[in-house]
Amino acid sequence: MNEENKFGPKKSWTRIFRKKWFFPSLYLVLAALLISAVVWYQNNGDDQEIVEEREQSEEYSPVLNEEEAEPVMEQQEVVQLPIENTEEAQIVTKFFDYNADESEKVNALIHYNNRYYQSTGIDITTEDGEGFEVVAALSGTVAEVKEDPLLGNVVVIDHGDDVKTYYASLGDVKVEADANVKQGEAIGTAGKNKFGTEHGNHVHFEVRKGDTPVNPEALLNQPLANIAELMDSAESTEDVAEDADESEGVTEEAEETEPTEETDAVEQPEEADEQDEDADAELDESDADLEVEDEQPEETEDDTEE
Repeated sequence: MNEENKFGPKKSWTRIFRKKWFFPSLYLVLAALLISAVVWYQNNGDDQEIVEEREQSEEYSPVLNEEEAEPVMEQQEVVQLPIENTEEAQIVTKFFDYNADESEKVNALIHYNNRYYQSTGIDITTEDGEGFEVVAALSGTVAEVKEDPLLGNVVVIDHGDDVKTYYASLGDVKVEADANVKQGEAIGTAGKNKFGTEHGNHVHFEVRKGDTPVNPEALLNQPLANIAELMDSAESTEDVAEDADESEGVTEEAEETEPTEETDAVEQPEEADEQDEDADAELDESDADLEVEDEQPEETEDDTEE
């Protein structure tokens, strides 16, 4: 009896181990404990990070800058039309863009002295045709003030980074060279010139990056930082247009050469006909010679009979 009681618990444990549900239950319990430990560790780490951030924020003291801050609006200055009341502005001559439709291309041509010129800017006038005040489209420094025999009075404003704006066909000029002007500040009044007499009082406005003109309408209400993208797209468009012109020239040359080949093909049968006629004539002559030779033996035979 004592021996049976001694080994009784062991047998009960072995019986439990042999149960099918024992080990899966054990695994579930261990997994639950492990997940609980991981969650507790993560929550504890987040609490520590929050405490450290609070301590750092309490220790932080901002450093005062004695220099005056530049207004954000001036840093992000965008291109505007060079007219005080933009609602009255009318663009009567477009910038010549190779990617535009045919009607806009025609509207971007300037007729002068029996010739047509591609417009490198835009001509702006008002509905009443009266003179109006011309303002700076961007802040900058007046680089040049001159009088052109065709364009009239011209003001050039430098905006840095090799970008300049041109204002031509001015009547009165209100600025001088090397003067600093703000956006919207008056630089003159619209007038007339010999290069756009049909428009009356107007201003010719251009934007240039170096020596390359850029479409002013495409830059309206955009910062000058976008001028590089516009120039890249314009160059790619011009390359496509040049390739198209070259392909058209090649097709025209091919069309010009095709008729000559056809005429050659037509002339060849005529030459063959002439050769056939010559051969027929030679055959006729040879047949005639043969007939003469046939007649000569008959005469000899007659002579012998005599």
